[in-house]
Amino acid sequence: MPLTVRGELAQAPLSVAIVGARRATRAGQDAAFELAQELAAQGVVVVSGGAFGVDAAAHRGALAAHGKTIAVLGTGVDVVYPDRHAALFEEIAASGGALVSMFPAGTPPRPGNFVARNAVISGLCQAVVVIEAELRSGSLTTARWAKSQGRVVCAQPGSPGTLWLLGQGAARVLDAKDVLAAVAGSPPVQAPLP
Repeated sequence: MPLTVRGELAQAPLSVAIVGARRATRAGQDAAFELAQELAAQGVVVVSGGAFGVDAAAHRGALAAHGKTIAVLGTGVDVVYPDRHAALFEEIAASGGALVSMFPAGTPPRPGNFVARNAVISGLCQAVVVIEAELRSGSLTTARWAKSQGRVVCAQPGSPGTLWLLGQGAARVLDAKDVLAAVAGSPPVQAPLP
């Protein structure tokens, strides 16, 4: 599928998606920011979906480390959604990262677009990390795409969706070291389930 790109798709040995709830807790947003910052500081490209919550925190964490980040949009690359992310999207494109879309220019936000673009998020990465998610969420859709594409699926314990993923064999990750170990093929460490 052809992708439209604003900015440049950074070339790096490793790209990792960090995704999660739009209505993430402060702890979830902090975890996404810190993980993205750690990964970007080691040269990993951080990919997410440009949405509120975990996505925005991941992009900002990568930028704080002067790293590269890619936002995969559910609109055309020329449509700012959510509109409060105009400055964030400008910073992503200006810092050597990219805004990417599978949709033509001018495509407005439609609910189905965001589910469809999740396949692109996972497709651009070697691993997908889910930080916070409910049992019915777009983040779990991204994890399912990742599994079907042969990507490494990781999760942080602490929410119903991530605990479900861990029970399905996702790698338990708390920091960048855990993510890199999972990508390198270390056996997944299961989180204790309540």
